[in-house]
Amino acid sequence: VERAVAHLRQELRAGARATMRFETRPGQQLQIDFGQRRVEIEGTLRLVSFFVATLGYSRRLHARAFLGERQEHWFDGMESAFAAFGGVPEEVLLDNARALILSHDAASREVVVNPKLHAFARHWGFQVRACAPYRPRTKGKDERGVGYVKSNAVAGRAFESFAALEAHLTQWTREIADQRVHGTTGEAPALRFARDEAGRLKPLQRCGPFLAVRELSRRVGPGCAVEMDANAYSMPWQLIGERVLVLVTAKTVRVT
Repeated sequence: VERAVAHLRQELRAGARATMRFETRPGQQLQIDFGQRRVEIEGTLRLVSFFVATLGYSRRLHARAFLGERQEHWFDGMESAFAAFGGVPEEVLLDNARALILSHDAASREVVVNPKLHAFARHWGFQVRACAPYRPRTKGKDERGVGYVKSNAVAGRAFESFAALEAHLTQWTREIADQRVHGTTGEAPALRFARDEAGRLKPLQRCGPFLAVRELSRRVGPGCAVEMDANAYSMPWQLIGERVLVLVTAKTVRVT
């Protein structure tokens, strides 16, 4: 029986792996994702998270380096991509990261977006689209972009500082990634972007960046400090045992 149905099993496996390539209009879609790689910085190997954003039509990409993949890193990465491209796409296609998507039912395809991502999307004027669960190849353009950054931009390189890594990514994107002839489109992303896509992106908002804030509740310990992301922040001794509100942005930590 197993031999008789072997070809049927093969067809099922092939069907599950089959992917239909889809193209999007200029300015329609931006795909985003993170990828990790150990990079030598200041003589020490550090695990770096690379945020990569890829425009669906031109394949122009934007890359940033972070030491984490928290919600504020996603927001910071998207905002820097909008600034680099000079505009905002109609929609952003992303994975089901916990920092962004609360739930995604595989059967009904009902998606519950994190309230802060919903507010972020409204602030910038784009629609959120989430990949089907366990099907990351839905955003295959950016999956390949992440691999390209890890294998071409940083592989085998060492950097004297984190700032040097960030500067290298900016230069590599401008001089290498944007200028190469793309294997699918047959054109350089920078050329395709300038000719067809730059004018189709929505203008940047004048109201400034969205302030991504994490609100955390912490109890002040006997050492007169609160713990947050492996760091200790000093507090008055009178608050020992009390709960305090910690507001965290990409650059500041405030305890109230």
